[in-house]
Amino acid sequence: MTKTDITTIIFDADDTLWDCQTWFDRAEEQLADMLKPWVSDRQCVADSLFAIERANMPLFGYGTKAFTLSLLENAIKLTDGRIGADVLLQIIEMGKRLLRFPATPLPEVESTLRQLHEAGRYRLVVFTKGELMGQEDKLSRSGLLPYFSHVEIVSDKTETAYRTLCDTLGVDPHETLMVGNSFRSDIAPALAVGAWAVHIPFHAVWALEKSQEFPHERLTKIEHFSQLMDCL
Repeated sequence: MTKTDITTIIFDADDTLWDCQTWFDRAEEQLADMLKPWVSDRQCVADSLFAIERANMPLFGYGTKAFTLSLLENAIKLTDGRIGADVLLQIIEMGKRLLRFPATPLPEVESTLRQLHEAGRYRLVVFTKGELMGQEDKLSRSGLLPYFSHVEIVSDKTETAYRTLCDTLGVDPHETLMVGNSFRSDIAPALAVGAWAVHIPFHAVWALEKSQEFPHERLTKIEHFSQLMDCL
């Protein structure tokens, strides 16, 4: 089994094709500013939000709407319900803005995808988790959709989800290469089912995506998106 077996390149979306986490980090900072009259410790606000997000994950899943609900719950909890409706409305509006942040491709993404698409050697696929409408909208606004032959949006990126994707595509995992920023969601599951993987770390990492990294014979780590061409 070698890289010459690869027929399909599968790409994560958020923080691989465009910046996402930075916008969520800013929203957390804005929440801390809003809660200053009740909570002066910004780390307390962040720690409480993380605990709420983790507890809500089985019910709400991933995505902006789930995040907004957790922001609201955190604000009500930390103020013992004393927060005004006007501030809650500000938090809701902040969540709506997160649904419209620019899905501008990260440096070298568009040019690399164009090169791969025009070469015609590989099938290009998007495999991402989150809310269906939100992810479809970002992909459409990014301008990158024409480069992909298939888009799969799932509630979570597990080994089972990866195998199901391969079944849908009609390929064996060892014929695929997964490209993503999250070691936990993109890299580890792909390696576990026998796929190849390229890890492109992003400067901002959501706390729930942090995990222990490990070396692997089918794994390559790069710093710039265009370096993907050297991995094929």
